[in-house]
Amino acid sequence: MKLGDLTELASRNLREAVLRNSLTTMGISVGVASLVALLSLGVGLQQLVDRSVARAGLFDTLSVRSRQSAPFGQPGGGRRNPRDGQEFEPPRPLDDAARKEIAALPNVVEVNPEVRFTAEARHDPISQLVMVAGMAASSQNSGTLDGLTGHFFSNPDAEEAIVQGDLGKRLVDAGQSPNSLVGQEITLRFAQRQALPPPSQQAPTDAPNQAVGPDEEAMGFSIVPSEKKFTVVGVTPTSEAGGQVGFNNAGIYLPLSVAEKLQVVQQGDLRDMSRSSVAQGTRYAALNVRATSPAAVAQIETSVSHMGFAAFSLIDVTRNLRTFFAIFDMFLGIFGSLALAVASLGIINTLVMAILERRREIGVLKALGASDRDVRKLFFAEAGVMGLAGGVFGVLLGWAIGRAIQFATMIYLKRQGMNPPNIWSVPWWLVLGAIAFAVVVSLASGIYPASRAARLDPVEALRYE
Repeated sequence: MKLGDLTELASRNLREAVLRNSLTTMGISVGVASLVALLSLGVGLQQLVDRSVARAGLFDTLSVRSRQSAPFGQPGGGRRNPRDGQEFEPPRPLDDAARKEIAALPNVVEVNPEVRFTAEARHDPISQLVMVAGMAASSQNSGTLDGLTGHFFSNPDAEEAIVQGDLGKRLVDAGQSPNSLVGQEITLRFAQRQALPPPSQQAPTDAPNQAVGPDEEAMGFSIVPSEKKFTVVGVTPTSEAGGQVGFNNAGIYLPLSVAEKLQVVQQGDLRDMSRSSVAQGTRYAALNVRATSPAAVAQIETSVSHMGFAAFSLIDVTRNLRTFFAIFDMFLGIFGSLALAVASLGIINTLVMAILERRREIGVLKALGASDRDVRKLFFAEAGVMGLAGGVFGVLLGWAIGRAIQFATMIYLKRQGMNPPNIWSVPWWLVLGAIAFAVVVSLASGIYPASRAARLDPVEALRYE
């Protein structure tokens, strides 16, 4: 049987039972629509997470810290092998030399120290304990500052501050907006490091005399309270207004160079002092390394590890996150396919009924020379047409359902005072995959009716009334 004759017969048969075939096609459309709507929601949520992390510059950033694997309190941070008594090398300090070495690696854009400390923020007469963080100039376009009221720091050495909206609410009087802090001054009280002079320059004590060489160095630092005033130049949105909580979120941000000059006491300072009796220059609690692209992070992370430091990037975390979304999308696809499985039963029922109604027609076709293969092709063509039409209409219906969900979500979040994100996406591969899946399911559903029609005896079929 020629392709033209096959197409004409299939089209005529579908038109003769147009109502029944239309209802079957609608069943396929509903199944495809549920599949597309659920998967588009899963894809949209995954893209929302990817956009948020990527915009914050976290995919192309890794954190570098010193390896502190030695038992606490051993001199020099070394460990002794219980078998041969040999001492391992102490953990390499994360100092200026290490910072320059990391900055010289390929695909490294910048290396900034992580400066974070606890301080008391005072805006008379109110004071609050707050986490303060240094912010590099490259963070200006990160998602942390979305919706900022005011402006970014005027220059890297400006004594200015950006206040997180939730902290701003606690620093102003009741009824005032946190944005009223812009242009005003706040005072930060914090613990500051002051290097101790060499023993020969210290005031004499009752301690026994000690012989000190001419090249002696400072023995450490003292901790003194300090305070400094900063001008508020920006306020981020509050969490109720949809403010974004970024990686390493803080209550107050200062220019990174200004935060470094404050010489605040950080978490690793006392630990480093316990491991060394002599000050050894500037040491960093952590360094934030920004790469040229997320693809270069793994290579930089390997190089940093070979230098003797511990490296961590959010790509390590997002691998598990992507696995979660893959499983999530799989379950959404399974639930969406249930409606399509029910629709396949409708295809089988429609084609079986068509066999009973068209037995005489099948007998005439066979008497005129049509083979069993031609009869099977005819029923497969009818099933494929219903699957293709149902897939196309199902994709359109699923797209409309997804748009409705997105629209309803936007209205709800706006009424709650939040910034509505886009949680819905229909990529091209989902459109083509849904249509192809509908056709495959329809053809699979037509296997039994087509085989049954092909097995009909033409003599018995012609005698059927």
